[in-house]
Amino acid sequence: MNYTCTDYRTEMILLGLKRRLELEDLSAEKKEEILKQIKKLEAAMGLE
Repeated sequence: MNYTCTDYRTEMILLGLKRRLELEDLSAEKKEEILKQIKKLEAAMGLE
């Protein structure tokens, strides 16, 4: 399996979202939105 630029980009987006959850003081709505994005990316990457 080749590791492409798209794979790298998706991985970096996922890491950035996870970091935002840890470091930022977010509202409940924003946390929920970020968690949905994380789940969507993980599903697309086959990490579920």
